[in-house]
Amino acid sequence: MSGSLEPSAYPGERLGLPETGPGSVGRIGRRIGAYLIDAMCASVVSSAFFGAEAWATLAVFAAVQIVFVPTIGGSPGHRLVGMRVVLLGGGWVGLWRPIVRTALIVLLIPAVIWDSDQRGLHDKAIGTVLVRV
Repeated sequence: MSGSLEPSAYPGERLGLPETGPGSVGRIGRRIGAYLIDAMCASVVSSAFFGAEAWATLAVFAAVQIVFVPTIGGSPGHRLVGMRVVLLGGGWVGLWRPIVRTALIVLLIPAVIWDSDQRGLHDKAIGTVLVRV
């Protein structure tokens, strides 16, 4: 069938990533763990400074993503569970990609829809992938 792709043996194979270990695609368990860490930290900061307002928690969460993805390669949650956000072609993710990625994460839907390489729509849109370190 024209235009169809052969099924890959594992997530990240089509991207040239290893099946397991460092550099492999970060799996769903780590992703959920990272999200929960970041969400809980944002909630604590929001409670301390803004009285746990929902908008403030979301703003703190977004600010953490935008600041830490380009500086340390991922959010604190990503780094604590052993993952980082990398540009598919290599190099620095820059400043605009984390902003667009975060805007899409805040919408939630792009983050819970992913392809066979387990890349969410937010990562596909900006050419990044979440990998293990």
